[in-house]
Amino acid sequence: MANKKHEWVGLDHIQLAAPPGAEDAARRFFGDLLKMTEVPKPEKLLVRGGVWFQCGAQFIHIGIESAFAPAKKAHPAFVVQNIESLMEHLQQNDVPIRIDDEIPHLIRFFAEDPFGNRLEFMEAK
Repeated sequence: MANKKHEWVGLDHIQLAAPPGAEDAARRFFGDLLKMTEVPKPEKLLVRGGVWFQCGAQFIHIGIESAFAPAKKAHPAFVVQNIESLMEHLQQNDVPIRIDDEIPHLIRFFAEDPFGNRLEFMEAK
């Protein structure tokens, strides 16, 4: 085996958990509301439930977990352009947001998906 060192390329996807039967709610939130494109799951994985979405060059996998509990600390952080527009859009659709100004070079806020998972959205100032 060659002595090549590994290199980090980036992230392919993050996975968020959801309760059984949550696929339609995930489609409404991530697809309809956030405008992410749904990506077909491989046929062999369809039996597990859940739904996948594309977010820029990465993917969000919503996986079904029978003993579901929302992630309140661990979370994805989405990089957004025109973040004020997204804030307004979420508020107009009754999604509560919490603005955070603790990092000076970022505009950022937190929200929750329909299952209570923490989500962060950010844009460089």
